[in-house]
Amino acid sequence: MGSLRQILSVIILLGLAVGGYLVYTQFINTPTDASAMRGGGGPRTVVVEVVPAEMRTLDTVLEAVGTTRALRSVDIVPHAEGRITEIDIVAGDEVEAGTVLARLDDEIQRATLTEALATLDEKSRALERSETLLESNNVSRAAIDQVRSELAIAQANADRAQRQLDDRIVRAPFTGVLGITTVALGARVDTNTVLTTLDDLSSVEVEFRLPETVYGKIERGQPVTATTAAFPERVFSGTVSAVDSRVDQTSRAFRVRGRLPNEEHDLPAGIFMRLNLAKGERDAVVVTEEAILVQGSNSFLFVVEDGKAVRRNIETGVRRDGMVEVTSGVSAGEPVIARGIQSLRDGTHVEPVEPTGSDTTPAASVAGVEPERS
Repeated sequence: MGSLRQILSVIILLGLAVGGYLVYTQFINTPTDASAMRGGGGPRTVVVEVVPAEMRTLDTVLEAVGTTRALRSVDIVPHAEGRITEIDIVAGDEVEAGTVLARLDDEIQRATLTEALATLDEKSRALERSETLLESNNVSRAAIDQVRSELAIAQANADRAQRQLDDRIVRAPFTGVLGITTVALGARVDTNTVLTTLDDLSSVEVEFRLPETVYGKIERGQPVTATTAAFPERVFSGTVSAVDSRVDQTSRAFRVRGRLPNEEHDLPAGIFMRLNLAKGERDAVVVTEEAILVQGSNSFLFVVEDGKAVRRNIETGVRRDGMVEVTSGVSAGEPVIARGIQSLRDGTHVEPVEPTGSDTTPAASVAGVEPERS
């Protein structure tokens, strides 16, 4: 019985194998009508859209990031210690230079100034009397010199008292925007107490770093554009205001400052910005993005040669407005396959046709931008 089962199993397997072969030869391996029309099973031809590689003039820019800072910025602190008797600080308000921001108690200083002025007046009248007596030789010159010395001392004491009184008033040193204060009326402060901050936001500066490879190509007055996430639809334009004279030995980069006009005070100090610095123009070969395929770290595309698709490994540069710069692998004017590339292999027969839509045709007015990140 065991032998019979084995023989039946072998017969069944042979039957399945023969049946499978007949099905394959009858249905699967039979050339289609279209293939027969191309020559009875000859090479398959793929219809593809072709767009030639173009030579373009690209704007080259340097990209960097930085943080804004006020054109001038100070911490407002009193010049003396005492109790605040008046305060007029509202965050966000713009104040003119010399505006009174706070006053300290000044009773003692006023009394001291009054005393000093009285002494000064007394010494002034004493000098006048002495000079009158000198005309009639009733006083010596030594006595007059003594009175003049006492008058000078009285004047110095009055000036000192006036300065001490003035120091009880806190004024804005320049026109700017006030920050938040944490000091209240009646608080006791000293010369280390920060009452508020004052920022000159008529313009803001952005400090950023660029690689040493472009040192010597950056100069004052060069145009700068900047964007920030706080105002995604706006582009702020300015110029380079300073270039450092040193290159950092560790980072191999140097510092640059750009100045952006800020008349409306839209940009605060400390906001993060992305900057573009125009560097120049150059000619480059560009192709449509649809033509490029990526495999791992390699990029490639297909060009048409003698009716066949030929794979080209390429190196790419900048991307902008649907176009990609090709730095090597393709020359200007070569027919690049833009659509129909999914089923292509190196050597596939192709039938080139004109693009069916304008979206694959590069627009001559589009300019590229080469980013160089610091």
